[in-house]
Amino acid sequence: MPGDPRLRASDADRDRATALLREHHAAGRLTAEEFHERMDAALNATTLGEIDDLLADLPVIDLYRLPHESMQRPAGLPHTSIMPRDPARRDTRPGQQSAADPARFPPGTMAVGAWAVVTGTLIAIWAVLAVVGVGTWLPWWLLIAIPWLWVLIRRARGRE
Repeated sequence: MPGDPRLRASDADRDRATALLREHHAAGRLTAEEFHERMDAALNATTLGEIDDLLADLPVIDLYRLPHESMQRPAGLPHTSIMPRDPARRDTRPGQQSAADPARFPPGTMAVGAWAVVTGTLIAIWAVLAVVGVGTWLPWWLLIAIPWLWVLIRRARGRE
């Protein structure tokens, strides 16, 4: 952290220092005891100099480029969910999905599913109230279902 070591540390400075300490601990550069001591010191640091002292014997890590190069999967190893996916490498044929990839749905599928679940729930409530006899001759659930469906249809046409 460049700057005057006498300047007071902000919460953001302490958060960045704790994130860096977590990464160094995960990479095996700090033992659990060292990690906990430095975390406590980082959280209680009042100046930038105190934070710099905690990180002085550790290599610089760019938090925006994680996972660090030393943590990336060597070439030739199979893909696991822990390591980042290499977009250039394809483990499956086109159109086929591997077990490690999350499910992919066409655009709008989740919205239609949510509409169906909510509409079904509203119809069930309406039916129960009708059986109880609360005077539900009007299908009020249509006041929610139809406008929502109209919006879904308009959005789907806009994507085409």
